[in-house]
Amino acid sequence: MVAHVSTVAFLGLEARAVEVQVQVAAGVPAFTVVGLGDKAVSESRERVRAALSAIGLALPPKRITVNLSPADLPKEGSHYDLPIALGLLGAMGVVDAETLAAYVVLGELSLDGRIGAAPGVLLAALHASSREQGLICPAAQGAEAAWAGDIEVIAAPDLLALLNHLRGDGHIPPPLPGEVDAGTPGPDLAQVKGQETAKRALEIAAAGGHNLVFVGPPGAGKSLMAACLPGILPDLTPAEALEASMVASVAGELREGRLVRRRPFRSPHHSASMPALVGGGQKARPGEVSLAHLGVLFLDELPEFQRAVLDSLRQPLEAGTVSVARANAHVTFPARVQLIAAMNPCRCGHLGDPALACARAPKCAADYQAKVSGPLLDRIDLHVEVQAVSAADLVLPPPAEGSAQIAARVAAARAMQTARYSDTRTRTNAEADGALLDAVATPDEAGRALLAEAAESLRLTARGYHRVLRVARSIADLAGLETVGRTHIAEALSYRRRPPTN
Repeated sequence: MVAHVSTVAFLGLEARAVEVQVQVAAGVPAFTVVGLGDKAVSESRERVRAALSAIGLALPPKRITVNLSPADLPKEGSHYDLPIALGLLGAMGVVDAETLAAYVVLGELSLDGRIGAAPGVLLAALHASSREQGLICPAAQGAEAAWAGDIEVIAAPDLLALLNHLRGDGHIPPPLPGEVDAGTPGPDLAQVKGQETAKRALEIAAAGGHNLVFVGPPGAGKSLMAACLPGILPDLTPAEALEASMVASVAGELREGRLVRRRPFRSPHHSASMPALVGGGQKARPGEVSLAHLGVLFLDELPEFQRAVLDSLRQPLEAGTVSVARANAHVTFPARVQLIAAMNPCRCGHLGDPALACARAPKCAADYQAKVSGPLLDRIDLHVEVQAVSAADLVLPPPAEGSAQIAARVAAARAMQTARYSDTRTRTNAEADGALLDAVATPDEAGRALLAEAAESLRLTARGYHRVLRVARSIADLAGLETVGRTHIAEALSYRRRPPTN
C-alpha cells in the first residue's frame, strides 16, 4: 500500500509542493528515504522510529520506502519528520489516507513523540490556503499559521494527540492568530543634543525611505541617531507586516506567532560574513539585508566591514531583492531596506581636531575612507558630516521636538506618497524611477537650472542625479508642497558627497 501526504520545500520565500509517498511492501526489513534530501532528512528515519515507539507503535517487519516527490528538488530541514510519520501511519492503516490528503503537513518530531517547531510555517499556511487545504503544524506555531486566513489549522502538541484528533477520539482546538506586537520603543530624538543638521537629514531619510551615512568623530551621536530612526518611521501596514513576517518565518525568528508592526532594525557586527549579510550559505538562508526588509539596516563602523561584503550590497540596494545562486538551488529573497551607515572620518576618528589627530592626517583619512567603494557610496542619498558635541551643547535643555513631533511630519509626507503612488508598485520616493520620477519630481525652472549647474560641478552620475531629485521630492513633501522648487534642490544637493580633489 502507498500513502500520500502533502508537505512543502522552501526556495527563498516560495513554498514548493512536495508529496511524501510511503510504501510498505513485503521484503527484507528496511527503512529507506529517497528524493534528494539532506542530512536532516535522512536522519528523520530514527526520529520517526523513536516517536512511533514512544506512542506504543512499532514499525512492521517489511520494506519501507519513502519518496519525496519531485525527486530532483532539493529537500532540506527537519520539518519532513511529521509528514513521513503520518504517511507511514497511513500506509499501515492506523490513519485514514483520505483524511491526510486534505492537509499540508510539517513539523519536527522529538524522540518522545512531541512535535517541535520548524521554520516557514507561515509560508506553508499560505501555500495550503492557495491549494484549499488545511495545515497540520506544531502547537507552538499555530498562532503563526492562523495569520494565513480562513483555513483549518491543526496545531498539535504531540503525535498521540494528533492521531486521536484525526481518528475522532480527541479534539485539538483551532489556534487563534498571534498578537500584533507593537515592538520595543527605541531611544527618542529628544535625547540628542545639538546635531540639528544631522537630525534634519534623518527626518528627510525617514520621509522618503532614503539611504543615509553619518561621518563624524567618535562620541558625536551617530549610533544614537540611527537607533532613533525606527521611532519616527510609520508602522508597517498589515500587508507589509505579513510580508516582513514571511522572511522572519523562513529564518525561524517569528516568535509565538507575533506579527510586529514596528519596522525591523538590524545592526550586524562589522565582522559579519557575506552570507550573513546578504544571505546564502550551505542552505541559502536569508541574510541581514533580507531580515531588515521594509525596515532599517544599520551598518556601524562602515569601513571596518570587509570591502567585498559591502560591495555585495550594491545590487540589493538597487533592485530591492537578493538572488542567491548555488549549484543545487537558485533562490530570491526580498531586500527593500533603508541603509543607514556610520563611520569615522579616519582610523583615529579625530581628523578635524589638530590636538587629537594622528601624525598621518590627512592621508589616513583618504586611506580609511577608500575602504568603502565609490559605487556603494553613490547609492547613498544623504551624506552628513556630524561634528563633535561641544560642552555648550551638552548643558542645553532637551530639544523642544522629540521623535513624536518628527514622526507626525514624516507620517504626513508618507501619506502624500501613498496617494501619489497608489496606482503603482512604488511605496516611497526612494523607489521612484524612470518616467515616474520625471513625472513627480521634475523641478520648476529655477530648480532645473540649479540642478544642471550642480550636476556639472559635482560631477554627478546619472544615478546621483536621480537621487538628488528623489531627496528633493521628499523635502517638498515634508513642506506639504506638490512642486519641487529651487530651495528643495539646493538642500538635497547639500547632502551629496563631494567629489575628491586632486
